[in-house]
Amino acid sequence: MAIRVLILIEGHNSNGPPYVQAAQRLGLHPITISADPTQYEYISAGRIESLRVDTDDLNALIRECSRLCTTYDVVGITCPTETFCVTVGKLCRYFDLPGPIPEYIERCCDKFAQRQLLAAAGVPIPAYRLVASGTDVQSSAAEIGLPVIVKPAVGRGSRGVRLCRTVDEVAEHTTYLLGGKHIWPSSPRILVEEFARGPLYSAHILGSEVIGICAADFGPLPHFVYRQFTFPAVLSDDEHERIADVSLKSLRALGLSWGPTNIELRWTKLGPVVIEVNPRLAGALDSNLVQLAYGVDLAAEHVKLVIGEESDLRRSHSLSAATRILIADRDGTVDSIDGESRAAAVPGVVDVKFEIEPKTSIVMKGDHRDCIGYVMAVSPSHAETEVALQRAVDLMSWSITPFPKLGG
Repeated sequence: MAIRVLILIEGHNSNGPPYVQAAQRLGLHPITISADPTQYEYISAGRIESLRVDTDDLNALIRECSRLCTTYDVVGITCPTETFCVTVGKLCRYFDLPGPIPEYIERCCDKFAQRQLLAAAGVPIPAYRLVASGTDVQSSAAEIGLPVIVKPAVGRGSRGVRLCRTVDEVAEHTTYLLGGKHIWPSSPRILVEEFARGPLYSAHILGSEVIGICAADFGPLPHFVYRQFTFPAVLSDDEHERIADVSLKSLRALGLSWGPTNIELRWTKLGPVVIEVNPRLAGALDSNLVQLAYGVDLAAEHVKLVIGEESDLRRSHSLSAATRILIADRDGTVDSIDGESRAAAVPGVVDVKFEIEPKTSIVMKGDHRDCIGYVMAVSPSHAETEVALQRAVDLMSWSITPFPKLGG
């Protein structure tokens, strides 16, 4: 009998391992196809089979997958990162395998197209304008009313996203985006959006089932760098129902009825407002919280869908889990880190990790790349989890010496 293979298009140092592990537990042999497999530490560390192919070349991927089909029983193709979801959809269509509809994924990843579809379906979203020049950015900001969020129409990880409170900040950030410092995956297009105020939530969905809703919190503005996730969010039954209803309405508007989605919302004075729909699992930290709190392995259930099996989203338990993300507060050189083992010993703490080492150079980006570590805890109640998390964080420390000033 031929070996059953799951093909992963590219990897991800955070989301990649859960997919590999899920495939192995399901009796599958995972093979990662990547333009550079060496960039993923877990592939070499776990001796995971990988192949080097230009993943931006669809025809090259088709040829390589066809070659694998002559040796193996290729039962599914997927990816652990949003960047290649459209490619995966095209490959699944070519090889007649279960997968997302590429056209729907493509328009969802275009934030302007996404907003147009959501608005047409009556989904509550912030006011927005699409612009391509600095002059248009400033006039759009004036129309919407300050403060506004200025961000790329295509992108992820909050790269290039900033809250602008004044006309000068709008001009400054527009210059940054259009002046060559921001890397654009396509032609530069900027979204100017109303700043929706209120608590932030994230709905985790597989197919058309809302698995749970997470509360989230950002670090200091004007950037949007996640500081904490708490799962499940503390909500009334009515609040949970309204967020779930708006989330599912968003999926119907975008034609997303297969696979994982993650929807970010804010609870404003008018109720839930959709900020963004992501046609993928949330980051590994969020997915880990879902598993700790409910016993549902999102990566494994997604892999089941990919290979044509039925997912099982039943909860095996109900706990409270949370992650505190440690964020760099300055540019400079890391002198020391301390307290990881002490934090790990706190009752309720299940994972602690510093992602920096002494002598590392830190240059803050104002996005997810500013994360330098995290602490994760779980307990029977939200209050207990928060206490454990804070105790662990208080036991950890690090120091960063600022870079010498030029001419100093």
